[in-house]
Amino acid sequence: MEPRFNLLDSPTAAKVAKRFFNASLPLEQSTLPKSLRELVQLRVGQLNDCGFCVDAHTKEAAAAGESALRINLVAAWRHSTVFTEAERAALALAEEGTRLGERGVTDETWERVREHYDDDQVGALVCLVSLINAATRMNVIVRNPGGDYAPGRFAALSE
Repeated sequence: MEPRFNLLDSPTAAKVAKRFFNASLPLEQSTLPKSLRELVQLRVGQLNDCGFCVDAHTKEAAAAGESALRINLVAAWRHSTVFTEAERAALALAEEGTRLGERGVTDETWERVREHYDDDQVGALVCLVSLINAATRMNVIVRNPGGDYAPGRFAALSE
């Protein structure tokens, strides 16, 4: 699969991509564990059929210490025993926040998220789900394929 377009070849899109990446940097300083952030982003990538995002966040999750078993079971997290209740709440928020048109984020999911995460972590999760959804859409629109991502690649975009 060949990409339709390289967003980084467009001066305007490259500027947006750099600012978009920099907007996500505060999430790195949040108290949400890196592995959880990667699993959430992986799930959104799966839901949006973003090959590039699935590739990137699978590899970043592994680099953050996630096991192959947990990474492989993200797509079936509801039907597996390897995720904590807090992780399940975050993954449910990721799914419902991605599929807003179906029913939005339910009160039940929101209550579960609030049970497990403090205000700052909830804010970080909401921003994380929103940002990865935007990123998946950009990648899917231009058909950016997965397969050649190397962990840490995004760091080159930071200012």
